[in-house]
Amino acid sequence: MGLFLSTIVNKVDRKGRVSVPATFRAAVAGQAFQGVVCYRGFTGACIEGSGMDYMERLSESAQELAAFSAEQEDLTSLIFADSRPLAWDPEGRIVLPEDIIAHANLSEFAAFVGKGPTFQIWEPEAYKALEAEIRARAAQNRPVVPLKPRPSGGGGR
Repeated sequence: MGLFLSTIVNKVDRKGRVSVPATFRAAVAGQAFQGVVCYRGFTGACIEGSGMDYMERLSESAQELAAFSAEQEDLTSLIFADSRPLAWDPEGRIVLPEDIIAHANLSEFAAFVGKGPTFQIWEPEAYKALEAEIRARAAQNRPVVPLKPRPSGGGGR
């Protein structure tokens, strides 16, 4: 699984077509489905996205929840029932469905925001405001990430 890195702003045309950044396409290049999976974010006015491999892993993890529980029902409805596999055209563009565009308040531009194994698509000014909040919290709280050790024989850091 490749990583989605950086923040890249691309133009959205009148038909809802937007070019997926080349580095994002490269992150899923080896997968059988040539595109990305997107759904309406439920923690903010954004679009959540990933490769099909991540969605498969997420599905497997959701099966660990109690079958038919409210938690499993909510999770699968919020994610899988709302997900759209969006294949790219020969120019590397996807067509965002109207309801997803409306949810993220997209108009002329879309900010693709890398989140490692996933990404988000934001209205650029909304993301700038969110990023400022995130940076302010980080300056105050100084978050840390414990690094997992590499498997034996992997070398590197």
